[in-house]
Amino acid sequence: MAALAAVGCFVLFTDHFFRPFSVPAAALAGTSDANAQLRRKTLKDFNSHGFNEPVGQGNTHTRHEPNTFTSVGKDRLSTFAVDVDTASYSLFRRSVKDDALPERSSVRVEEWVNAFSYRLPEPEPGTGDFHVDLEAAPSPFTPGRYLLKVGLQGRRVAKSERKPTHLVFLVDTSGSMAGDDRLELAKTSMKLAVRGLNETDTVAITTYAGDVRTVLEPTPARQLERIERAIDSLCSGGGTAMGDGLELAYRYAVRMVGRDTVSRVVVLTDGDTNLGRNQTADAMLASVARYVREGVTLSTIGFGTGNYRDDLMERLADKGNGNCFYIDSEHEARRVFEEKLTGTLEVIAKDVKVQVDFEPDAVRGYRLVGYENRAVADQDFRDDTVDGGEIGAGHSVTALYEVELTGKGTRLATVRVRAKKPQGEEAAEQRFTLERDRVRASLNKASADLRFAAAVAGTADLLRGAHEASDWSLATAESLAEGALDGQEDRREFLTLLHRVRELRGERGVPQAAR
Repeated sequence: MAALAAVGCFVLFTDHFFRPFSVPAAALAGTSDANAQLRRKTLKDFNSHGFNEPVGQGNTHTRHEPNTFTSVGKDRLSTFAVDVDTASYSLFRRSVKDDALPERSSVRVEEWVNAFSYRLPEPEPGTGDFHVDLEAAPSPFTPGRYLLKVGLQGRRVAKSERKPTHLVFLVDTSGSMAGDDRLELAKTSMKLAVRGLNETDTVAITTYAGDVRTVLEPTPARQLERIERAIDSLCSGGGTAMGDGLELAYRYAVRMVGRDTVSRVVVLTDGDTNLGRNQTADAMLASVARYVREGVTLSTIGFGTGNYRDDLMERLADKGNGNCFYIDSEHEARRVFEEKLTGTLEVIAKDVKVQVDFEPDAVRGYRLVGYENRAVADQDFRDDTVDGGEIGAGHSVTALYEVELTGKGTRLATVRVRAKKPQGEEAAEQRFTLERDRVRASLNKASADLRFAAAVAGTADLLRGAHEASDWSLATAESLAEGALDGQEDRREFLTLLHRVRELRGERGVPQAAR
């Protein structure tokens, strides 16, 4: 997902909307490896049969076939676009707190892993926008295999150094937004975002229900009381006109676009809506793409459950060069709009791709755990016209590989990161190497970050029904997480959720081997 020099970002908070639409064939062009073939088949089924679950009969997700284990002799390169979305993990947390297991198709491993913070070194001044931390250790799940952690850390930008930001909130005030977990939580999220802005930033508020209207013209963020009064005045009732609301919000955002500014549209909705006058899903997606070219980007954030259109939120975020989040609590709202606000607002790189080049004499085979819907054809890594992901200031991306080692060679892999500046069209490349001395002799000698990421990825892979994880144990993941909390409350919460998952699955106790 690219970001232009003058970034206008559209953040969409939603539950579900739109009817099924087709996936353009162009999105699949040039994909050649076995995992991409699986992806192509999944999307073909998606086009032929519509979304995996009927609209209005529960949450709707798109299933992505897990990556298969690949022989280095057949394909030594693994290439993917970065992803800092976390919606899948928030949906999991919501499900478990409602005493239900997550739907398999809702589980995207990378979004679970990247929902947590890791102690990754920052790039040294003058070395580029990223640092990549590499580490490997014996797998706790599959005998004879190792887990390789690839951790990418973006440079940080101080709040005082941020570009001026212009936020345009588009709020769904239709009747379905009534409730503490929808409109009230959306209003809390807006206030958290506004309180984190600089005095030079501005805020506008628009709404849609039966019609669209402007509640607050662009107003300096320093006028906090006036902005919060406008937020408090919002109430739910009436029908929906999503497409018309988007057009109004985008028009405000485009007016504020500039080379040295950020213009971000924030849409809050449960998604229980229609498109508006003479709108189709394809027309809406085309409109989103047009505004991206003008400097406005779109990110999606959902509220509510029961008919949440997770599949569409993810696709819209990709089309709009933004991020996909799901807000299930005030804690999550604070994480997105308070703790990580600078990273959400300030993009440091666009079209970010990662390519791992495994050494055939040292690595027999590998499997990337997750990132199925972020796959990039190997030959497209250096094709700068092929879209990648965007990274905000201070954002990190962590990926895990299962690998089989031969025991030979001193270098296991070379990791390359390719990205463009927010205002650039030519990409620069950084290179990092994994030497054998970064392979730990035992899992106990690995960092807490690797052990915890392994517990999260293992849980997600098992719950989504991945073939490679069919013999894995949630008890092992629970024991692993328990020993890698590192004093972080979010990790402790995951451990609590995992314990409840095991109860819901009828599992009891922790096998001695997993202790």
